[in-house]
Amino acid sequence: MKGKKYFGCGMLFFLIALGLFAWWRYYFVFGEGVKAGDLNFLVKKGYVFKTWEGRLIQTGFKTPAPGSMQSNEFEFSVVSDEVAKKLENASGKFVELRYKEYLHALPWRGMSRYVVTQVLRIEEQREENDLPY
Repeated sequence: MKGKKYFGCGMLFFLIALGLFAWWRYYFVFGEGVKAGDLNFLVKKGYVFKTWEGRLIQTGFKTPAPGSMQSNEFEFSVVSDEVAKKLENASGKFVELRYKEYLHALPWRGMSRYVVTQVLRIEEQREENDLPY
């Protein structure tokens, strides 16, 4: 009788620990922020779960270490169809996006750890004629 009680308590503890680990790994918001750049593409794709996936091209050539290369592409997923429709109409334009960063991706949330939650600003492309020639 005592063994069943310990086994039941051990299983309950294990299930709670497993639930907390899954929440931390897949649902804990690690960070939030804003990224800005030119929207390269936004596409809805997937075999089982159709998710919105996009890419933002950021300007600049800052690198953390001299002589190294840094990607200025920000790949993201979009969960909300409303946000996706706004971005579909903004392809090729300068956009400013608010996002959440998770520790790992989920198939129904998208392929990226970064999930865009809001479109803050959309601007038309500007011609930069600051060159002296």
